[in-house]
Amino acid sequence: MTRRIGLFGGTFDPVHNGHLSIAHSFINSGYVDELWVLLTPYPPHKQSKQQTSYKTRLEMLEVAFQAMDKLRIQTIENELPKPSYSVQTIRYLKNEFPETDFYYCMGEDSLAQFNTWKFYDEIIAECELLVAQRPGISHHKAEQRILARTHFVEHQPLDISSSRIREQIGKEETVGDFIPTDVVKIIEKEQLYK
Repeated sequence: MTRRIGLFGGTFDPVHNGHLSIAHSFINSGYVDELWVLLTPYPPHKQSKQQTSYKTRLEMLEVAFQAMDKLRIQTIENELPKPSYSVQTIRYLKNEFPETDFYYCMGEDSLAQFNTWKFYDEIIAECELLVAQRPGISHHKAEQRILARTHFVEHQPLDISSSRIREQIGKEETVGDFIPTDVVKIIEKEQLYK
């Protein structure tokens, strides 16, 4: 029987409860047997920003997702040629795991900008999209050929973003409600986002 794997990529700088919540929604959607979280080393569109080291972001991911069934953290994108484009990763995985159906997972806010991604048309040629719904985000402007390759997943999003968390830590505001406790410990130990 063909395995169905969801691919959920990001910089996760830092990983937060919104990421955990969306991962649960993908896993419980009925579309995938397992979710692979792909940690992006140096996303091409964020090159200029100061970024936490790959090793530290990986450590935060591992503690954040340690209790979640049917989820694996993958470091494939760190081993592939740079810059890291999603379509390269998908093609590599399809080649390595030919008996597997892959779905590319994202939030509905990302779908709204999906047609600005480099090689987005090649991504939808390679696999279908799994999109976690977000109230207030309209996908009506998305191209019909993208929507034809998209499945929507029920999701109650949390109003959190990594950039807002970094900002709050910079202002020395508390962020414990938005991040798993073990991730907060790493942030404090490494003095991140100060």
